[in-house]
Parts: sequence; structure tokens; C-alpha cells
Amino acid sequence: MDKEYPKRTVQQNKALHVLFNLLAQNLNESGLDMRKTLKPGIEIPWSGRSVKEYLWRPIQKAQLNKQSTTELNTKEIDAVFETLNRHLGEKFELHTPFPSIDEILFQQEAQKRRGQQ
Repeated sequence: MDKEYPKRTVQQNKALHVLFNLLAQNLNESGLDMRKTLKPGIEIPWSGRSVKEYLWRPIQKAQLNKQSTTELNTKEIDAVFETLNRHLGEKFELHTPFPSIDEILFQQEAQKRRGQQ
């Protein structure tokens, strides 16, 4: 019998969307626009939404056969993240840690410092 895992928490949902934005920023800063990562042609910068739709969701569907992130439990979010992070690391040498409260606070503080310069 499979162990039941709790549905994603509100904090995990927030962290998931922070992750999408961090991945978009890291991909863009690494020169890996959507064209280089997915399709040749027009240069299209990443956004949190495009990361979710073109990177996260296809892995989620293939790995778990679930359409929406609202259907995921805590273990499934970890599984999709590990697959995506491993792929980006192997193919593009890009690693983005899953956001934690400490990471979010660090990023916010860094943005404030950049805005003051």
C-alpha cells in the first residue's frame, strides 16, 4: 500500500512559484532563452509562468500523470523538482535550489541592496 502524503502546503505553493521565477531568472542570466532551451527561432525570455508551463508541467504530466500543481502532494513536488533540476544541471550546468524561507529572505535582501546602488 502506498503511503499517503499531505497535499502541498500554502508555503510550499508559494515556494514553488518563487522557484519558477528563480529558474526563469537563472535561465535568462545564463543566456538560455526559450529558443535555446526548447525551440530554435525567436529569442523569448523566460518568465515564472513559462517555466511552469514549458518545463515543470510536462515533467509533472509525464512523471505523475497529473495536470495541475494543485493536485500534487509534498513528495510529488520534490520528485518533479529533482527531475527538472537534474535535467537543467546535466544539460546546461544550471542549478537552482528549491526556495526556503531563508532563501526567499536572502533574495529579497539582495534585491533591496541592488536597488540602493
